[in-house]
Amino acid sequence: MQSTAHPELDRPKPNDDRLPQVVIIGGGFAGMMCAKQLKRAKLGIQLIDRRNFHLFQPLLYQVATGGLSPANIAAPLRSIFRRQKNVRVWMGTVVDFDAAKQLVHLEDGTSLPYDYLVLGTGSTHHYFGRDADWESVAPGLKTIEDATVIRRKVLSAFERAEKSSDSEEIARLLTFVIVGGGPTGVEMAGSIAELSKQTMRYDFRSIDPTKARVILVESSKLVLDRYHEKLAKRAGKDLRELGVEVLNETRLAEILPDHVVVLEQGVSRPIPTETVIWAAGVKASPLGRTLAERCGVPDMVDRGGRVAVQPDCSLAGSPNIFVVGDLANFTTADGKSLPGVAPVAIQQGVYVGKRIAAMIQGRPTGPFRYWDKGNMATIGRSHAIVESGKLRLTGKLAWLAWLFIHILYLARFENRVLVLFQWFWNYVTRNRTARLITGGQVITGGQEARLPEKPASNP
Repeated sequence: MQSTAHPELDRPKPNDDRLPQVVIIGGGFAGMMCAKQLKRAKLGIQLIDRRNFHLFQPLLYQVATGGLSPANIAAPLRSIFRRQKNVRVWMGTVVDFDAAKQLVHLEDGTSLPYDYLVLGTGSTHHYFGRDADWESVAPGLKTIEDATVIRRKVLSAFERAEKSSDSEEIARLLTFVIVGGGPTGVEMAGSIAELSKQTMRYDFRSIDPTKARVILVESSKLVLDRYHEKLAKRAGKDLRELGVEVLNETRLAEILPDHVVVLEQGVSRPIPTETVIWAAGVKASPLGRTLAERCGVPDMVDRGGRVAVQPDCSLAGSPNIFVVGDLANFTTADGKSLPGVAPVAIQQGVYVGKRIAAMIQGRPTGPFRYWDKGNMATIGRSHAIVESGKLRLTGKLAWLAWLFIHILYLARFENRVLVLFQWFWNYVTRNRTARLITGGQVITGGQEARLPEKPASNP
């Protein structure tokens, strides 16, 4: 394809011998699996992502707590599709669509034509209307940038406490509040507790890292309340044994630079802290709403920004446009909405790839059916829970199952080897070699401030 003066790619004519074009927006689980599924199909694939890599989000919390390096859980998209010649990777940001002309518009002015469109741009943090106030002081965990910001905040808190002679300041710095008791919040709380009470217990001279407080705030009666009650209770018990303070049936009322305010049974109380981590809610990418509006079905978007899709994951009235992953609001035959988790995205990506291949060949396909293989979450070293149908596991066996599944789903063999070796080393030594404070900013008083620029040298 060659671009024209108006950076728009020539669209194949319906009756010529050029290949149908599939544009996939988003290189996450759904987008990647869709492209892989079309490996042998006679078509062209344009894969667009704002970043040049695929990220294994379920292990981001380990980057945030120094257990893994970012490169361990990310893989360049061009490397993943190096041998798949029908894929072209575009690093760019999609800003709009032209449904009538079947064009995708990028931020740089480029326009890509499509015969089939797959939108899988995922979700971002949702602060329930307090984004402007809370986002800067309570980072979430969706990107590598998020993980390195959290790592910097957590490790910097210990460094600042080591230099302080004020007992109140030390206590405030060594208090870490995680908001949300889902898998991300539970895994983050357990990991920070292990970091302070095991990994760094002998690393400082003026402070005792084991005295750090890790507080998990959850509005439900139990953490991991989507799991079976026995498993959820076991997860709470394991967290408390690690030293995590689990505040169930507690809501967050306010986040300020030096403390949070929580509501317990209607009674508010402050908790002095400068490190708050958000794991309480997500909202869909705004591209879903944009696409629905351009296709004339704005009412298909729910309050969280997710797009209601048909049984074949297509957009109502547009059988060649598919919405997948966290962005899709897929309702099953029994009226339940599928959760925004990696297994759903993976299976939808595979299905849509097969669906597009069948449509090109004129073959019928059945509706998407999700196979729920179960849920799992790790609480800490040798502690995890697994639920798959009637099978329920806890303890070391569940933890080993968790390790195996997460290794299996990493994008490349190289990533699997690196993560497996790093986990083995961490387990044997109880050390975390990626405890690095990096980036062009330092943490001061709960906020981030840029380092002074180097003075320019004289010519």
